[in-house]
Amino acid sequence: MGISLFGIGVSGMSAAQLGLATTGHNITNASTPGFSRQRSVQVTNIPFSTGSGFVGLGTQVSTIERLYSSILAGQVNNAMTRVSELTAYQSQISQIDNMLADPLTGLSPALQQFFSGVNDVASNPALASSRQSMISSAQTLTARFQTLNNRLNELYKGVNDQIGTTVDSINAYAREIANLNQQIATSQASMQQPPNDLLDKRDLLVSQMNELVKVSVSIDRNGAYNVAIGSGQQLVTGVFSSDLVAMPSSADASRTTVGIATPGGPMELPERLVVGGSLGGLLDFRSTTLDRTANQIGQIAASIALTFNAQHGLGQDLLGNVAGDPNFTANFFNITGPRVIGNLNNPAASPTVSASFITPPPFNGQNFTTDLTSSDYRLSYDGTNTTLTRLSDNKSWTVAGNDVNDINTLLAGESQGFTLDSTGGLLAGTSYLIQPTRAVADSMTVNPTIAANPSLIAAAAPFRTNATTTNAGDAVIAPGRVGIGYSLASLPATLTYDNGNLTGFPAGTTVTVTVNGVATDYVIGSPADPVPYTSGAKIAFDGMDFTISGTPANGDTFTIARNTSGTSDNRNALLLSNLQTVKTMSGGLYTFQDNYANLVGDVGNKAREINVGLDAQDAMLSQAQANMESLSGVNLDEEAANLLRYQTAYQASARIIESGIKIFDTLLSLGS
Repeated sequence: MGISLFGIGVSGMSAAQLGLATTGHNITNASTPGFSRQRSVQVTNIPFSTGSGFVGLGTQVSTIERLYSSILAGQVNNAMTRVSELTAYQSQISQIDNMLADPLTGLSPALQQFFSGVNDVASNPALASSRQSMISSAQTLTARFQTLNNRLNELYKGVNDQIGTTVDSINAYAREIANLNQQIATSQASMQQPPNDLLDKRDLLVSQMNELVKVSVSIDRNGAYNVAIGSGQQLVTGVFSSDLVAMPSSADASRTTVGIATPGGPMELPERLVVGGSLGGLLDFRSTTLDRTANQIGQIAASIALTFNAQHGLGQDLLGNVAGDPNFTANFFNITGPRVIGNLNNPAASPTVSASFITPPPFNGQNFTTDLTSSDYRLSYDGTNTTLTRLSDNKSWTVAGNDVNDINTLLAGESQGFTLDSTGGLLAGTSYLIQPTRAVADSMTVNPTIAANPSLIAAAAPFRTNATTTNAGDAVIAPGRVGIGYSLASLPATLTYDNGNLTGFPAGTTVTVTVNGVATDYVIGSPADPVPYTSGAKIAFDGMDFTISGTPANGDTFTIARNTSGTSDNRNALLLSNLQTVKTMSGGLYTFQDNYANLVGDVGNKAREINVGLDAQDAMLSQAQANMESLSGVNLDEEAANLLRYQTAYQASARIIESGIKIFDTLLSLGS
């Protein structure tokens, strides 16, 4: 009996000692990140069989248990990767939101100032100071576009740098997890017990990697973690890890993207597969908000330049120069054309593809408009068909063969604002990224020839109309306007009214008379050929149009001539000023200000959406962490109670041994 009491007491002291050690371990690691509370699990020793029944032989600690739930941990990780993703997105989009909406540095003030300068010229076309003011305001506008573009380029560079840094961190975590898989497997094989602290460390690494990119974990039969990122790319398999690579995108080498290292070299991963965490947030921000903002800023710059140049080219400068004259400068703004980037994997012999802006057509016969969108495009040839895909909505146009001119023909009825050209037929498997507007804002400048000589601003119209002062009727002739491709070669012309007809149109011209939207052509063989007169009808020939309204008398004459000495003429300046308020973008749907306001609103709405989503995910993360903490967290009050409990158990077990000693001493004394 005494010997059994010794064993029972020793087992109790040993169990209490392990309990004290475990409790102390919990207390000292209460603030250690990733630590899971542990507890000693006691079981009874195998009892001793006697004739009177089984006699217990004390206790033993079967294991030190880690209080951990993979289900709760998964909930925390899912919420955490989403919070990290939204935080990364929010930190980036807030910079764009603040930049666009700023009343001082945004685009709206510069646009208003520029058209104010145009209005000054319209009010005082002969005044040199007004023309210089227009030049200065135009230079302010182009500088504002360049400033916005430079800030966006800084964001692109920042995203590239952060992708590289994040990839390095993910690789470091992957290698540590693989190394811990090895250590855990070795420890469990040798001790047949779970190495709790190593398990905690591994789970902490998974959690930290999960903040960078969404991870999914599976456990093999040896207890090793197999870790996949994003949508299933395996990064850790047992004791082996693969490296991610920050590499140039094959579609656009200026963009850093994510690849996986392989024996044959890095293999680029589709960005849609890399989701969650700060890495997913950066990629999502770049491909949605940043790309669209840069494209739309460029779309506005290109539309301003193209429509303004088109209207400016229809005017007459202060020196009397018009289109076709050697000293006439048609383009007020200079911009680069669309950017076309060949895929890095295209064969070396692939042709060069280029793109050009389409000259803006007049909209409803009133003003010029562009069909440019804020999307990028991909041109590809699969060996059978050539396809142009608009990447914003994946709308595509496909033609048989490898001639890009066939794409131009197909787009004739659905213009995207640009045309394509190639130095040869496309090769099978090739693709090209087309960015119609991405680089325009950075390249936009005032034509240096006009900037150096404001007299070259074409504020006047190329021709003038006049009703003879001796006319007996009350008919008046409007000043008129010209269209693209107009010609002054047939001027001057004097029109005479006689019995309901007009004569005097230049021979060899075709006169188009439009009444209530119905146009009728009259081919003029000689000036004597009559053209029916209708009050208010639009009369056009050689790209010029005007109206005569009222009731003329027989013999009344009207003159159309070149606008000599038109230094005070402001007709083209008024049309240029009118571009501020008419719908010039997206095929006549929006004004410049409308489009910019839409951009500011879309970015602001997206920023608010991200903020609301982040608040919701923060709440979900806090709840998941609270649930996890209730199981795995260290409660110092509870641990203090455990200290007292195990201390008492240790002392009581010691008393068992003391009782055994006394009994043994009694037995010895009886024998003497």
